[in-house]
Amino acid sequence: MSDIQPQPMNPYARPAEAIREPPVGFKATLRFLGPSFILIGSIVGSGELILTTSLGAQVGFAGLWFILFSCVVKTIVQAELGRYTISSGDTCLEAFNRLPGPRWRVGWFVWLWIVWQIPGLITGSAILGSTGQVLSTAFPVLNQVTWGLILAGVTVAILLGGKYSLLEKMSTFMVISFSIITVLGAVALQFTQNAVSWQDALLGLRVQLAPLVAPAVIASVVAAFAGTGVSGGELMSYTYWCVEKGYARYAGEPDQTEAWTRRARGWVRVMQFDVWLATVIFTSTTIAFYWLGAGVLHSKGLRPADNQMIAMLQNLYTESLGPWSAGLFLVGGFFVLYSTIFSGTAGTTRLYADVLGVLKLVDFADFQARLKWIRIFTVAVPLIHSVVFAAHVKPHTVLTIGSLASGMLIPILAMGTIWLRYYGTDRRIAPTRLTDVMLWICTACIVAVSVVFIAVKGPELLGAGTR
Repeated sequence: MSDIQPQPMNPYARPAEAIREPPVGFKATLRFLGPSFILIGSIVGSGELILTTSLGAQVGFAGLWFILFSCVVKTIVQAELGRYTISSGDTCLEAFNRLPGPRWRVGWFVWLWIVWQIPGLITGSAILGSTGQVLSTAFPVLNQVTWGLILAGVTVAILLGGKYSLLEKMSTFMVISFSIITVLGAVALQFTQNAVSWQDALLGLRVQLAPLVAPAVIASVVAAFAGTGVSGGELMSYTYWCVEKGYARYAGEPDQTEAWTRRARGWVRVMQFDVWLATVIFTSTTIAFYWLGAGVLHSKGLRPADNQMIAMLQNLYTESLGPWSAGLFLVGGFFVLYSTIFSGTAGTTRLYADVLGVLKLVDFADFQARLKWIRIFTVAVPLIHSVVFAAHVKPHTVLTIGSLASGMLIPILAMGTIWLRYYGTDRRIAPTRLTDVMLWICTACIVAVSVVFIAVKGPELLGAGTR
């Protein structure tokens, strides 16, 4: 999955000399994969470790089908957003700045996204704290806050290089590590007293709505939907990884020739392979976490709070597999959480830098200017996470706005992707009718779940925000 040749000075440009024919065959295609592996690093994190396991603990295997649905439904949107990126060469903020509607300097979506970043930074501090908790459990010589600050500093040092190839290699390493550890842990449990019957697991593949709409669990259901699979931030970041990997650059600027159509279709196939291979990997990992919650916690009647989840899961590993597995769980838990910090920070800094170009504050035709701001934000974002985490700040109003905004962002991105598919993607590489139908169905499902989330959690969050 390494780059085939040194990238041009500006990976966001599409000069004629960068054009390349797409690979042919499975083995050749493997060499061009990578963007989705960076994405998995930020996808599989606290949502899978906490929310998925907690939902399994509450409803058992009755929610297994829903977790599978959650992982796949948003991937359809991701793949079509990737298609648009190859067609246009646009990054996400450039693309969504084209949406119709009110404008003041830039489109309404850009301003909405800027507001959404305020609670997003606070959420990032919580993930940093969770990773520090894992390290303080493994190495109690330092406390959780100190480990969190050290991790922030390490992240800055690694990312300051700002090179795509480094991000891809480190993310791939962490993805493979936590995927193997998590899946093997779930398989190993099948050889213990906590083994799950396959009959129970298969029943979980049958669509059952009644257990998931009960008042006591519906909030956990919609939270798991938002926290598993591709979220709004990852959808936006994926366009940058597609560009920096070279998919859009290798296709070249659209022209009227059949050669461009052939190349673009070929690179779309590579991108789709990248997306769906990654989907299989992160879905397997997510199901492994759910397996622990449904198969072990649910059967024991345990309903741990978020801040107890890491300790409880570690205890389950040691009780079932023996004391040796405590270290295995901590290693896997560290990679799961830290990959979110690492990959998430890398994507966030590119979005932050890009918004300056969209606002015309910086000329990003000059790649060195873009790189300068990526590095500035690489220092600033972990610093903000560290300050918020160390200060134990809990601003209820900001978290309230953030939760409601998050419930709105994914459906907006999905509906925006539909608009870009019809009014932005070159018709010569348009998706099939079946793909169009799937995109519409998936978007409708995303909107429906988000509406339920806002209806269920909105009054509660607003009440908390006014206290």
